[in-house]
Amino acid sequence: MKNTLSRQLILPAALAAMVCGSPAFADGRDDDGRNNRECDGLPNHSQLQAALKAAQGTANGGFGLNMWGTIVNRDGVVCAVAFTGSDRGAQWPGSRAISAQKANTANAFSLPGLALSTANLFTAVQPGGSLYGLQHSNPVDTDVAYGGTPRNYGQPNDPMVGKRIGGVNVFGGGLGLYKIKKDDTKELVGGLGVSGDSSCADHNIAWKTRHNLVVNQTEYFDHVPAGVSGQPSLKDNIVYDTTLTVPPDEAFASWGHPQCSSEATEVAGGLPANR
Repeated sequence: MKNTLSRQLILPAALAAMVCGSPAFADGRDDDGRNNRECDGLPNHSQLQAALKAAQGTANGGFGLNMWGTIVNRDGVVCAVAFTGSDRGAQWPGSRAISAQKANTANAFSLPGLALSTANLFTAVQPGGSLYGLQHSNPVDTDVAYGGTPRNYGQPNDPMVGKRIGGVNVFGGGLGLYKIKKDDTKELVGGLGVSGDSSCADHNIAWKTRHNLVVNQTEYFDHVPAGVSGQPSLKDNIVYDTTLTVPPDEAFASWGHPQCSSEATEVAGGLPANR
């Protein structure tokens, strides 16, 4: 009788555990609502938000507006979305999707040995440029960008998390994420996108955010191997040069970006060096 009763009690409990996701039947998601298998080793929501707030709180040459930030992994899967304001309406609502688009772009067009920031793409995608049309090549998945309840936007369970956003953005605010492997080689692990101010301020804030990001108190994400900026210590930095270096009927040779303000340009020149 006791054995029968025990079985009657244990079976419903086991079924409930399967449905509810107890540790024995975990779905792979951590306390931030992310899939550990896809985002393992990348900053989580709270780490992204802390780094983003610290960067936004400094002088960046923009309007001092609140920001959105997104991290994707190497496959373009969104791992974290955060904002700096008091609620989701404290920063431009449209910048949420743009931040994810920038993260996707920086990841999608960087390589283990060469980083391209979204700022580096501006001139090359203009009419006549060597990458003209790139900005139309990978559309944003609007179901991912605008799905779910807006109440969760920028929260650990943002509806974009765990999905691929896609999109290509060609102005400042997106950077590749690189960390050091155990053999001291540099590894490309994803992308960071920041949006909510002028494109130049976005770049500065993204750069500082990446510099601030840390996991396990030892793993940083700005170990950039090489870039096109021509600056040895700021390899994928914004380049304020949009002049043609070849005749007008040929492709642009510059990786430049328009200036937004003298203040933003000055800040970009003094950003923390790549590790």
